[in-house]
Amino acid sequence: MKFKPNDRVTVLDDSFSGKVKGYKNGKVLIETTDGFELSFEENELVKITDTNAMSSFFANQSVRSVLKEKELPKKRSFVKEKKDKKEGFVLEIDLHIEKLVPNKRGMSNYDILTLQSDTAKRHLEFAIKNRIPKIVFIHGVGEGILKAELDFMLGRYDGISFKDANYQKYGLGATEVYIKQNIDR
Repeated sequence: MKFKPNDRVTVLDDSFSGKVKGYKNGKVLIETTDGFELSFEENELVKITDTNAMSSFFANQSVRSVLKEKELPKKRSFVKEKKDKKEGFVLEIDLHIEKLVPNKRGMSNYDILTLQSDTAKRHLEFAIKNRIPKIVFIHGVGEGILKAELDFMLGRYDGISFKDANYQKYGLGATEVYIKQNIDR
């Protein structure tokens, strides 16, 4: 057992800390500073007073900078803009869940797929409204569920066509969408 009751700990992949209450079902039970009881694997926790263990995790960084990094929210990039001489402006949307939320802990597969689909729909509507002729959704290969969901969604729109994106540029995990522009719009 790595931790003892009343040890102060912080969670490596989250922005909260607490006090060890004990062990339950092989996991460390902690009480957060907000009074919630949560359980974690030992390797997800670090003693706050044990700076030697933390510095071995982050050999090139000070403990303060690591703790400060945990507190500050990272800027997320939803849209990547690329300029290509041949094609002009291309709107690229990365639908990987890691790009959409800072932490997917607690999200079910259904929640993740719903967020990815809603993001794709929102960006497609934006592109149509702003007369952007081409948009690329980067969905990754995976099991193909998100791609199938995208194909279904895109098939419901009039005036657009779609195909697998350029293999050399995106690999197998992207879909190009072309929006036909009407002059009388």
